[in-house]
Amino acid sequence: MSDWVHNLPVTAMALVVFGFTYLLAAAALMAVTALATGERARSFKAISPGLLPVLGIIFGLFVAFTAAQVWSDSDRANTAVSHEASALRAVVLLAAGLPAEKQAKLRGLVRDYVEQAANVEWPMMARQTASLRASPPNLVEALQLVIAPQEGQPIAQRELIAALQSALDARRQRIIVSQAEVNPVKWFCLYLLAICEMLAIALVHCDNRLASALALGLFSTGVAAAVLLIAAHDRPFTGQISIRPEPLLQIMPNDPAGR
Repeated sequence: MSDWVHNLPVTAMALVVFGFTYLLAAAALMAVTALATGERARSFKAISPGLLPVLGIIFGLFVAFTAAQVWSDSDRANTAVSHEASALRAVVLLAAGLPAEKQAKLRGLVRDYVEQAANVEWPMMARQTASLRASPPNLVEALQLVIAPQEGQPIAQRELIAALQSALDARRQRIIVSQAEVNPVKWFCLYLLAICEMLAIALVHCDNRLASALALGLFSTGVAAAVLLIAAHDRPFTGQISIRPEPLLQIMPNDPAGR
């Protein structure tokens, strides 16, 4: 599935997926109908209808395995964003135990980090171009700030360091999961199995065009629905149905200058 398909609205994506699947079904029906003449028609009819459930079960299992990967990636992405937001919220709360100047600076660094993540990293993750090569400067500076010797606040310092490290780890997980997707080989095999089933349906019903068309229409609708569901959730941070930075924005400290 190309990048432009993943970035389409769900309605437009549905039109593309259903249209492409119905086109394959129509091609299978037309090809078998054109070839089902004379001796070939008798050969086609000799194919056992028992082949249909076998291919259908294989296709269903393949869809289930592919969907399981997509749901797992989506859960991991949601978990990473939630953990990141929770860790940053803990940093904001624990900052209250620091001197006023350091507290204000730490809150400002968290706010800048959230803005950077929402406005820069999220679009990059949607394009799958986000990288772990560069560390977020705001969180690195915040970590350096709290690592500096503190007087009379060892517990708060330890908790702040742990929370910032947790936020950094959650960010790493978020960026790693943003690269996840169903690879082209799986998409090819999924549609190859669907085409095999379509051809088998058309061959078994080659002597009855209406029955063949109805059976192909029903199966194609099921195939398109399954593909649409997988494609719409394939990339966790891409498309209309994607994970947004709202959890991070909700815990972002207020800008004192904007009060």
